[in-house]
This record gives sequence, structure tokens and C-alpha cells, in this order.
Amino acid sequence: MEEEKLEIGKRYQIHSYKHDSKIHRSWDEAVLLDITEDYLIFGNEKTKVTESDGRTWHTKEPAVLYFFKNQWFNIIGQCKKNGIYYYCNIASPYIIEEGTIKYIDYDLDLRVFPDGSFKVLDRGEYKYHKTIMHYSEELDTILKSELTELINLVRKKSLMFNKETIEKYNTLYNEMKYKVKEENKSS
Repeated sequence: MEEEKLEIGKRYQIHSYKHDSKIHRSWDEAVLLDITEDYLIFGNEKTKVTESDGRTWHTKEPAVLYFFKNQWFNIIGQCKKNGIYYYCNIASPYIIEEGTIKYIDYDLDLRVFPDGSFKVLDRGEYKYHKTIMHYSEELDTILKSELTELINLVRKKSLMFNKETIEKYNTLYNEMKYKVKEENKSS
């Protein structure tokens, strides 16, 4: 299958699946801000989220999202009033089909606080899904290794965990969002 051509400034949807191929959660919008060799960077704000049971809600704050081509995680930098928080999902590398970013969510999450401290979340959910969805030992090893890699990136304050980088991309997102609104008014 040919890879979809990516466009800076284009709006994409996000679909998160579980290991059994069932949709877990979807986001109505993420604007592509940058393309690197290893990952894509998106921005969104007040985006409608639909849960697998049909419930909906909207994100509250601006966010910068990193989706990786070869890493088994994604990172969301949330720009809150009292600092930047990060929500990191242990997840398969992304694919893009028909304007939608798709990945498999593997339950384990890492919450990083503005002071750099962090907490691993949802270990019980991971253990439960590993059993009922029959995660292989190889997959289990990959996911735990990627969690360790993610924690190391946090400790090193790597690029995506750098406040200035998140603020730069959030500013870029706001500029793009404003430009799209102005273009829509004039057409």
C-alpha cells in the first residue's frame, strides 16, 4: 500500500484501537505541524473525543502530539495554566489511512508533571488486557522495553519533553488555526 502524502496544515482525525482491532477512542481533529524523519507533530485544542461506547467530550487545553514511525509510544504535551503536562501512551507505531492517524493503544500510560516527575498508569488494565487479548511474550517484551525508553527520554528532558519545544509548536498551531479561519471567512 502506498503511503498517504502528508500536508503541513492539513487536519487529520485520530483513531485509537485495542489489540483486538476494536475502536477505543477517536479525536475529530489534529493539525499537522511538522514532519521529521522519525515522527510527526500535530496540534489541537477543544477537540471532540468519542469513546468506544459513544460518549463524547472535548479536550480542554491546547495540545502538541507526537506520533512515532518506529517507537511504540505517542506523546501528548498538554498546555495547562499551571504548566505543561504530558500524557504518554504505550502504543503501536502509527499508520495513516484516508486522513486518519491510526494506532493500537496498549493500556500502559506515563503521566509526566511540569516538575519532571512522572507516574506509570494503568498497570492493572495492561495485565487484564494482556490476558484476555493474548498479547504474545514478544509483544510484552517490546512494550515494557518501550516504557523504559520513554522514561529515559523524560529523565533526559529530550526534545519532546522540553517546555520551549512544546510552546513553539503550540504557537505554530495557533498561527495555523488563525490562518485557516481567515481563509474560510474569505471563501
